[in-house]
Amino acid sequence: MLKFLTKRITYGFLVLLGVITIVFFLFNVLPGDPARMMLGQRADMASVEAIQKELGLNRPLHVRFGSYVNDLSPISVHNRNETESFFYLSNEKYQYKTLTCVGKWCLVIKTPYMGRSYQSNRAVTNILATAFPNTLLLASLSIGFAMVTGIILGIFSAIKNNTFISKTILVLSVSGMSVPSFFAAIIIAWLFAFVLGDYTGLNMTGSLWEVDDFGRGEYISWKNLILPALTLGIRPLAIVAELTRSSLIQVLSQDYIRTAKAKGLSFYRVITRHALKNAMNPVITAISGWFASLMAGAVFVEYVFDWKGIGVVIVDSLENYDFPLVMGAVLVISFMLVIINILVDIIYGLLDPRIRLQ
Repeated sequence: MLKFLTKRITYGFLVLLGVITIVFFLFNVLPGDPARMMLGQRADMASVEAIQKELGLNRPLHVRFGSYVNDLSPISVHNRNETESFFYLSNEKYQYKTLTCVGKWCLVIKTPYMGRSYQSNRAVTNILATAFPNTLLLASLSIGFAMVTGIILGIFSAIKNNTFISKTILVLSVSGMSVPSFFAAIIIAWLFAFVLGDYTGLNMTGSLWEVDDFGRGEYISWKNLILPALTLGIRPLAIVAELTRSSLIQVLSQDYIRTAKAKGLSFYRVITRHALKNAMNPVITAISGWFASLMAGAVFVEYVFDWKGIGVVIVDSLENYDFPLVMGAVLVISFMLVIINILVDIIYGLLDPRIRLQ
């Protein structure tokens, strides 16, 4: 099991390193001068050069890449003396704790540093730390709703196979898979918050935290989570329901299921103890993949409902050419995707020991 975990973690690390490389070079070869984006097009040359030096934009590209990777790494190598080195140790960037030093070189531990926003000059990690919990909450609730409802509908559809109910669930599943999230967001917002707003009491837009109109500060508005979670959950729900149905139908035709029935086990026990466990592998794959995609694909839904998550941050930063913020958001989403895939591989290994031998 240790070899299996080491192999998966190594693969995840290599994928993340590849993403970091692509993101850095992609955003550092785009046209536009970040210094002028921060100061405005009418800024004088001296101010522009000062900002370029502060951001390290006057250094060669490979040196900036080394500095970027070193800043991202939680354990970094730094040079205390050479200010031109991309291993230069500076507490102006972040707080760190020195582990050990050999001469002028130090090994330090710190929080990953993603730079500062060009527009607000706030640390990217602080901005994302505010937005990420909202996206994580939205994606978790959406996938939880899709998983529970989809599995129940899939089991019911498999048990009642070739009946009117099963065919109805199949039609609804295909319809749910074919509806784009941004289109569903507009329709759901219009229907439940505008047309039926007097009955549902839901808002077309709003985030988790809202400001009280009477000056009593911020409060949590859970109802604002309902419509975006429903919108994001529709497509994975449909896929989970269909996968559960098809997989369970296939498993129920196996010999060991007929043997379990012949032994006198109840139908409920056959489904829960034997059939469902072996039918869950493709469902787990779908759930994990969709959870990762919801973390990345909630951009349009968050923007339609004005849910203050990473999606809104990405859209706003792209409009303002705030590249460090976009890069940070992409890396956070990529990191979550890698972690989710590693966890899914571990679950696979627990469900099917044969996978650990691969």
